[in-house]
Amino acid sequence: MSMPTVDKIWMDGGLVDWDKAQIHVLSHALHYGSGVFEGIRCYELADGGSAVFRLQEHMERFERSARMLYMELPYSVGETVEAVRETIRANSLKSCYIRPLAFRGYGSMGVDPTPAPVQVVIAVWPWGSYLGEEGLAAGVDVGVSSWRQRSINALPPAIKATANYLNSGFAKMEASRHGYAEAIMLNEDGHVCEGTGENIFVVRDGIISTPPVSDGILAGITRDSAMIIADSLGYPVLEESLVRSDLYAADEIFMTGTAAEVVPVRSVDGHLIDCPGEITRELQEAFFRAVRGEDSDYEEWLDRL
Repeated sequence: MSMPTVDKIWMDGGLVDWDKAQIHVLSHALHYGSGVFEGIRCYELADGGSAVFRLQEHMERFERSARMLYMELPYSVGETVEAVRETIRANSLKSCYIRPLAFRGYGSMGVDPTPAPVQVVIAVWPWGSYLGEEGLAAGVDVGVSSWRQRSINALPPAIKATANYLNSGFAKMEASRHGYAEAIMLNEDGHVCEGTGENIFVVRDGIISTPPVSDGILAGITRDSAMIIADSLGYPVLEESLVRSDLYAADEIFMTGTAAEVVPVRSVDGHLIDCPGEITRELQEAFFRAVRGEDSDYEEWLDRL
């Protein structure tokens, strides 16, 4: 599937034409995966305006990921927040997916990334829900991957690093070959971690459980949003280690992520799950009310353009 294009990309401090946002083939990140990124969404609001969902938190995580890789960004969080807003406006988009990326560019070669210069780009484009509109409504089929989640002492999941997603790529390719929409990865201890680009929640007896960050997951911003919304709806949410059988015995399962949004799971390894379950549906509806500006309780999450 070809990628949709827009007019402008923000690159190293200014807007450039989409086709001119290019880098050298000897850029460090191309060879060694020395980059960090974010995934963010801008939504069209019920009143006709637009807002970026939890923009400040995303750009703070962007800076934090870079800092953990000894990568000093040449722009402050406030400047990257404004750059996101500028890029959306320049492309006249009411809703879009947003991809900030910082990486080690051209200037040195070798495993040590620190001598290479840091470059920053922000791209935006129209992109529907990652697992499809049908998946949002009817749920998706997933499988537990044979590929294990990267170790917290090998490629720390707390860093949203480009290199980390080779691990996700292996699991995603395996899932696709087996006919699944998505994979679920376990860590080396056999605990449930996450999908290839989503956090996971299990519902049983009215209690919502999700793996803790200490089991080796990315602390997702949509995950955090879902936990806050669930609490406001009166559902207890536990961060606890889960094993494979917890997936099979679940009353409901759903996955969250900026790209995927809030998507119900229909089956795991062929084990059918109630889908979409009552709690999942209620939480999904509340999430979309929040991102579209229909619930004033979550107005602080919206960076209106």
